[in-house]
Amino acid sequence: MGVSVTEARLQESRVYAAASGFGDANVTEEAYARGTADPIAFWEEAARRLEWSVPWETAHEWDPPVGDAVPAARWFVGGRLNVAVNCVDRHVNAGRGDKVALHFEGEPGDRRAVTYAELQERVARAANALVALGIRPGDRVVIYLPVLVETIVITLACARVGAVHSLVFGGFSAEAVRFRLSDTGAKLLVTSDGQYRRGVAAEVKSTADVVAAGLPELEHVLVLRRTGQDVPWTSGRDVWWHDVVDSASPVHEADSFDAEHPLFIIYTSGTTGKPKGLVHTSGGYLAQASWAHWAHFDAKPDDVHWCTADLAWVTAHTYEIYGPLSNGLTQVIYEGTPDTPHRERHLEIIERYGVTVYYTAPTLIRTFMTWFGAELPAGHDLSTLRLLGTVGEAINPEAWVWFRRNFGRDELPVIDTWWQSETGAAMIAPLPGITSLKPGSASVPLPGIDVAVVDADGREVPPGRSGTLVVRRPWPGMARTVWGDPQRYRDAYWSTFAGLGEFGGFYVAGDGATRDADGYIWILGRLDDVVNVSGHRLSTIEIESALVAHDTVGEAGAAGVSDPVTGQAVAVFVTPSGRADVTPSDLRTQVAQAIGPVAKPKHIVVVPDLPKTRSGKIMRRLLAQLWEAEQDRRAGREPLPLGDTTSLQNPWAVDDIADALTDAELRTA
Repeated sequence: MGVSVTEARLQESRVYAAASGFGDANVTEEAYARGTADPIAFWEEAARRLEWSVPWETAHEWDPPVGDAVPAARWFVGGRLNVAVNCVDRHVNAGRGDKVALHFEGEPGDRRAVTYAELQERVARAANALVALGIRPGDRVVIYLPVLVETIVITLACARVGAVHSLVFGGFSAEAVRFRLSDTGAKLLVTSDGQYRRGVAAEVKSTADVVAAGLPELEHVLVLRRTGQDVPWTSGRDVWWHDVVDSASPVHEADSFDAEHPLFIIYTSGTTGKPKGLVHTSGGYLAQASWAHWAHFDAKPDDVHWCTADLAWVTAHTYEIYGPLSNGLTQVIYEGTPDTPHRERHLEIIERYGVTVYYTAPTLIRTFMTWFGAELPAGHDLSTLRLLGTVGEAINPEAWVWFRRNFGRDELPVIDTWWQSETGAAMIAPLPGITSLKPGSASVPLPGIDVAVVDADGREVPPGRSGTLVVRRPWPGMARTVWGDPQRYRDAYWSTFAGLGEFGGFYVAGDGATRDADGYIWILGRLDDVVNVSGHRLSTIEIESALVAHDTVGEAGAAGVSDPVTGQAVAVFVTPSGRADVTPSDLRTQVAQAIGPVAKPKHIVVVPDLPKTRSGKIMRRLLAQLWEAEQDRRAGREPLPLGDTTSLQNPWAVDDIADALTDAELRTA
């Protein structure tokens, strides 16, 4: 059942008026009324922004999770389209082929500009190569590449021929990649000889060989030459990109596919079990992704959009591939890390390409705060920026204010978006020029979306009370199932409130939240990240926000750990800002003043880094597990296994924290 999440709440009273300068915003206030009055008609209008080869017959069908039934959503039934044509060809056909689609910047400093006409040709060559390699509609292709032009090209080529793509973060381990290949039954793995990461050309093909060994469904490994290193080779299986893609015909006749044809599989981290492969389909996903990008980023034809996410993250699927390209925008993609060769790399890129929309994660903003302090380094012109965005976890209010002040001249809107791999696109986000902004809140549900905060019985809680965040109405971009395991889809997302409401069930996001008197939603963290101290349920995100507001703290992760007196105690893991020494008593006072005495951390551990997923979310369960493992070690017990860590972008952080726990006298109250 759903649960109440917190009793103590961080108080945030700052409000920023809706930004001026958006008088010609793409979406106006009346959209909310239309989305509420007739959501189906609202999403049909959004879908008409796309090019359909065959129009749909029925806008929406829904099988609810009543009884033991597995829910099933179908959108734009009978309609047919080609996703790649909508993202590339239609812009060329409309006479915009000379417009730059991608400004690519490699970590070593190499740069390329690719127009829509050039992108069309490259996607056509890749599509022909896929067909020549035996890829047919419905076949799965795993893409294990860094952020490159070719990564977007092969992704769009899969969509063009109806193959189902699954992108994997280029820094993932062999175990993580192999699981995805095996789970999807992929026929093709696309990888590179090597990749640049933190100034080093790291060889990758050997890892790909370990991944590919002994998988009966895998027929070929397509290898892109990026670093020029000598790599091992398996004749008959391995093929070079330049041999089969660059030499292919630049003309490809695209077929259309059913609106419910699978487009991609994206994996989410599991708590203890295997990752879940979420399936997104073509018509509903693209309709919502394209509309959401156009709406809450107020996408204009002359925008230069930069979403800083790795292409394997769902944020990049929606806001770095399908959203911006379906809307015909120019965008920046950057291969490397933000501190290579120096910490001002992002500032240089914004200035170099005239970036207008900058969409990044709270974890990077907090890193910038640690690097730069109160102000950005002088000498960089960021005046082209007109809109900022954040994604990942709920952003700490102090980080939000810092971001707006330093990147946004204290005047630009910060579009804080709440959504998930499961939702496909943003669900809660402000609209530029319309929504007043509150630091730390993603504001209100977008038009056509029904999000609520409910109690254990599924009843909406009053303002100021906490509860479970749910979606009460199906939406076009929703994941349709878990690949190969529809029962897990029902159990994970629909079983808690099955049978309730107008649509026979609520989607459970897994987050706790509260709604204030103005209707703004505040995310309080994952339901399983709550700390229960003597019956007081405390939000980890609120504790962390209080800590990040302290001058000595760069980042913070809070977790509940076992305590013989209070059941659980608050343990916090902090990375120093470098501006002054971390003093535990000061941090405890900070939390007590911001939230209340019950939230004061009992244990404080200083660590070099926090374990994060590729989306920048702190894996708090790992913090708790590492703490408990250290207690087991000290007591002579065998520690329990940590569970799934394959989605970590920085797996070394686990060992660093374990070392910190081993070496330090744990600082307690």
